[in-house]
Amino acid sequence: MDDKLNEFLKIAERLQSHHIKVLLFGSLGLSQHINENLNVDDIDILLPSTYVSNQWCELKGYMEGMGYVLEDLHEHQFSNGKYKVAFAAIECLTSFAGIAMDSIPVAKMSNVEYLLLTLQQYLLVYTQSSKDSYRRNKNNDKDFLKIELIKRELGIERNLL
Repeated sequence: MDDKLNEFLKIAERLQSHHIKVLLFGSLGLSQHINENLNVDDIDILLPSTYVSNQWCELKGYMEGMGYVLEDLHEHQFSNGKYKVAFAAIECLTSFAGIAMDSIPVAKMSNVEYLLLTLQQYLLVYTQSSKDSYRRNKNNDKDFLKIELIKRELGIERNLL
């Protein structure tokens, strides 16, 4: 199993022990559906918005207790020297990509339960992300590659634009 996935499971288990439900997001989450090397840079985790606002100190304490240091407050990103972990609010999925919270399936691995978007939901997210000029410039159009990989996995014809 991938080292980053193992690290996510450790973090998710720790947060789960404090009754915090998390969603494995980004390339690492997508890689659970696609048998491709997505060159995962970091571990993206979505959780209830209260933990990136009102209960931020609580979340920060949990991460520091696992050997992580806050690296970027704006991005809610931590590092332990080996892994980078970024947090965002799960509720944003509804307004950003039209994904209803109750439609996200639960995954289970190594006795850890977490939410994991379906391929169709990832398609919605990356399609929306690809419209953002900041992400397009920052990610060198990686979102478009992911969209094509998802479409291939779903059996959807390529867009010939």
